[in-house]
Amino acid sequence: MPDFIAQWLDQNDIFTAMTIMEYWDGLVTTVQLVFLSLIVGLVCAVPLALLRTVKNPFVSGPVWVYTYLFRGTPLLIQLYIIYYGIAQIPGIQETFWWEIFREPFYPALLAFALNTCAYTTEIIRGAIVSTPNGEIEAAKAYGMSWWLRTRRIVLPSAARRAVQAYSNEVIFMLHSSAIASVVTIVDLTGAARNIYSRFYAPFDAFIFVACCYLVLTFILVFAFRKLESHLLRHQRPVQN
Repeated sequence: MPDFIAQWLDQNDIFTAMTIMEYWDGLVTTVQLVFLSLIVGLVCAVPLALLRTVKNPFVSGPVWVYTYLFRGTPLLIQLYIIYYGIAQIPGIQETFWWEIFREPFYPALLAFALNTCAYTTEIIRGAIVSTPNGEIEAAKAYGMSWWLRTRRIVLPSAARRAVQAYSNEVIFMLHSSAIASVVTIVDLTGAARNIYSRFYAPFDAFIFVACCYLVLTFILVFAFRKLESHLLRHQRPVQN
């Protein structure tokens, strides 16, 4: 805050401004962490879901092991393993990777992306295997190659079926991002913890953050309802 502005504010106004800025910075960090995790997880989940549907166990087996491990263990444990384990890799502190992963944001991003990728892989795989055989047979009869019918028939059809389940995963990741504060990231929860320790007002700090998460959840629900309505627009009755 510039000095000429601070001179016109009393002590309470300065504390209020600092509190608002800390909450705002925490909100920005939370949104960045969740958004990047979801983008990376979704981009990686699509090819993994396709591999997961392959009948060859040497192809689908490693993907199954990955999804089983990350869906079967708590996200907090995964975050601890990645955050504290990267520093234990021999020689990493002498490489450029250490300049990246020494900051807590990137280990948290990696943990969240791997976790959401595992769940999203199974969501997309379930949507792919439930594709009606008639659609696939029609694509084959039309002469489409595997890649062409996957791109134009299977994946678009799977996206319409998976959007509801994926919206739950996105909301779950938003709520799970609260654990990022345990590795010194000042997200929304970390900001509330700092304000609580500064002003000894736990109810005010954490109730306000709960309201912030609630507003973000409402925004996500509204956005996914619009997306679902767009993807299923072909099922609407024709208006005369």
